Amino acid sequence: MILSVQRRVHDAIAEAIRQRFGMPDVPPFAVEVPPTRAMGDLAVPVAFQLARTLRKAPRAIAQELAQAVGRTPGVARVEAAPNGYLNLYLDRLAFLVPRIRQQVQPDRAPTEKTIVEHTAINPNKAAHVGHLRNATLGDTLVRALRFRGTPVETQNYIDDMGVQVADIIVGFRELERRTMDEVRQIADSTRFDYYCWDLYSKVSGWNEGDKSRLAVRAAVLHDLEHGGNDTAAMGAFIVDRIVRTHLKTMARLNIGYDLLTYEGDILRLHFWTHAFETLKAQGAVFLQTEGKLAGCWVMRIEDGSAKASAERRDDVEPATDDDESREKVIVRSNGVVTYVGKDLANQFWKFGLLGLDFRYRLFATQADGRPLWSTTSDDGDPGAPPFGHAARIFNVIDSRQMYLQALLSQALRTLGHPTEAENSIHFSYEMVGLSHATARELGYETAAESEEAKKPFVEVAGRKGLGVKIDDLLDLLTAKASAEVARRNPEFTPGDCERVGAQIAVAAIRYFMLKYSRGKLIVFDIEEALSFEGETGPYLQYAVVRANNILNKLQEREGLSEADVLAVLDQTPADEMLGQGDSLEPGEDTLWALVFEASRLDEVVEQVVRSLEFSALAKYTFGLAQTFNAFYHRYPILNEERVDRKRWRAAGVAYVRAQLTRALDLMGIEVPGRM
Repeated sequence: MILSVQRRVHDAIAEAIRQRFGMPDVPPFAVEVPPTRAMGDLAVPVAFQLARTLRKAPRAIAQELAQAVGRTPGVARVEAAPNGYLNLYLDRLAFLVPRIRQQVQPDRAPTEKTIVEHTAINPNKAAHVGHLRNATLGDTLVRALRFRGTPVETQNYIDDMGVQVADIIVGFRELERRTMDEVRQIADSTRFDYYCWDLYSKVSGWNEGDKSRLAVRAAVLHDLEHGGNDTAAMGAFIVDRIVRTHLKTMARLNIGYDLLTYEGDILRLHFWTHAFETLKAQGAVFLQTEGKLAGCWVMRIEDGSAKASAERRDDVEPATDDDESREKVIVRSNGVVTYVGKDLANQFWKFGLLGLDFRYRLFATQADGRPLWSTTSDDGDPGAPPFGHAARIFNVIDSRQMYLQALLSQALRTLGHPTEAENSIHFSYEMVGLSHATARELGYETAAESEEAKKPFVEVAGRKGLGVKIDDLLDLLTAKASAEVARRNPEFTPGDCERVGAQIAVAAIRYFMLKYSRGKLIVFDIEEALSFEGETGPYLQYAVVRANNILNKLQEREGLSEADVLAVLDQTPADEMLGQGDSLEPGEDTLWALVFEASRLDEVVEQVVRSLEFSALAKYTFGLAQTFNAFYHRYPILNEERVDRKRWRAAGVAYVRAQLTRALDLMGIEVPGRM
């Protein structure tokens, strides 16, 4: 890990600036990694920033600083480059040996609690591929925050009061004439989330056939919100079963949570009532008395607030004229709270600003052994851990929700909480489509002359029953990967092949969701994602498997374990690591370049957490795997005759393997024993 060294270098140079130039206030400057090791291991461009203030050329400033820095632990020498950079060369053995021996861990700076809310799939049907990017980005953010020592609480918002749940109830009652007992029987005897997928599509068509039927939905929504009736009981049952199927689907992708937050509990525990009174008292909302919004409680939209036409969580509430106005309806004239109002109350609770708390119950034990809690409006478990009260919140929601997120921050500022408004972060992303080839392979055909066929990709529209379920995609990818594993490893049992195939399938999906900039719409293609070559998850897994094979064969052939290799490094000549080996061309530091690049993982994680651009983590890991594979092909390890070279190269492989494994774990990707 390299961040601790960069921070020492930064502090040493800052002190040199203060002493040499008499500057008590040193401007912020970066400690960078130059593109090649010949240019130094670290580079500092601070001389350019000081040039105007000091009225000197950057090169002259760099020369003075190189003399003034003095000895810095871990740094072998400091040079002033002709262009004005300060180039620093590390003490290679002092840097490398503790890291290879896993004696240096990522810096764990104390930070305040962070909440990450992600996934938030409507609990009315099976999860589809459109949900993959949200869950993958959210889970990777959680892993990255925990890697750097941030206390994180992962929440999954369950909209059990929404129109989607109401439509499923309408489908069972109006279209299929099912009783509660019959719904239970269907849930016990079928793949319930798949059954509801088809039913939801039928209800959507039924509603479109006669708009007066929306009154049936409205009556169901009323009963759901008030509770204590047969409609609410059926809704609670449907939601519980669907949520559990969603959790199983996400578990297949190595995704888990700490808390399920139910929208119904926000209403039943009077969170919204309390928040509403506060908003009214502070003038954040007001009652409109004229125009088409007369009788509605609205929030005036600040200039510069983002606008978007889509509603959160695929909400299908009918649009109103306020979409083109400067006022947003929070409570309709009939007293119904819009989704915005409930989200405001929930955001206040997350920051600990509401003055109220949920009750909690243990919902399940997850695959990794972690408990999963959920909110409840019934009697809670007194042993539940504390939730909420975060210093920072990331809401992972697609880019169409910019408007809503801007309103949340606006409300916090209006109520006198500017810090919380700043720390209310919308982690946005663009949508996911399918290549036509992938859609066909998954059984979704587009008519040759249709408008859909003319588009460059297949759009997901769960309301119309269009799209691909995540479990179907995982099943297909697992089957394809298992067949390839069986071909390469004929001694594997079918169970072994399926287990490894499932790990490869997850790697294919998760890496594909991460490798593109989050601001770019992506088109998922099975063949591209599943390839063992190129920029894919399976390629990265294979690089680690190859490193494992090298170390395993070293032990089999020579009885040298990884621990044996690491134990004798202090007594092993390090010519090759120091760039002095006779196997190297002049100036070539291939092994050092490899292990140095591997050490940058914590720096990369810090960058991606600050930028929320996880494609940088994906590309860093891919680049490291490429560098390792090039090294492996050029420099023999098992067949190297000189003992010192063999040991240092094996030690380098061990370190790169450990760092690649960490990087893959950050992306939720497991490494198979063999592929």
